[in-house]
Amino acid sequence: MGITIQNITGNTAMVIWPKMASCADSFYSVMYHPNWNSMLSSYSRKNFQKEERVPGSQSSFVIENLTPLTTYILCVTCQSANPSSDQCRTFHTLEQDPASASNAKKELALGIWLTSSVLLLIIAGILLHGCLHLLCRKGQEQPEGRNRTSEDDSGKTKEYSNSNVRELSYNLLTKNNLLPFHIK
Repeated sequence: MGITIQNITGNTAMVIWPKMASCADSFYSVMYHPNWNSMLSSYSRKNFQKEERVPGSQSSFVIENLTPLTTYILCVTCQSANPSSDQCRTFHTLEQDPASASNAKKELALGIWLTSSVLLLIIAGILLHGCLHLLCRKGQEQPEGRNRTSEDDSGKTKEYSNSNVRELSYNLLTKNNLLPFHIK
């Protein structure tokens, strides 16, 4: 069987085989295995790690998700039969494409950037919430310099400014001799 393997990259390879009349109404079995050592392994189907079924009308298949810089054995049979040596080929995948390696680095950097941005937004939101909470609490307290109210003995509400409160406090303290000195 004249199996050829073309367009080998770090992650893919295309296998082409001649059509067999006996397989026209059935399927082809494309079996492959990494790190092949022909001295230690036989061509039994159970020795293959991956197996793909291809319709009998096709005579090519692209194998994907291969490991770069790895030797593979690939066999093509009709209807999942045990392969013979003439139905198999070995091939070696290339280095990973520099473009795909740089794309992976860009994707990793983008993921890290997005994650850190989300974390910073969360931290900023927490800080903003805390600041607003403090401002609201201070806003509820009576600001200095504003007029205050109190009730006198008759139940009427009187309004005092800060200067009036100081003057009344001073008068009460001096009248009852609670201050050791007089301030004028």
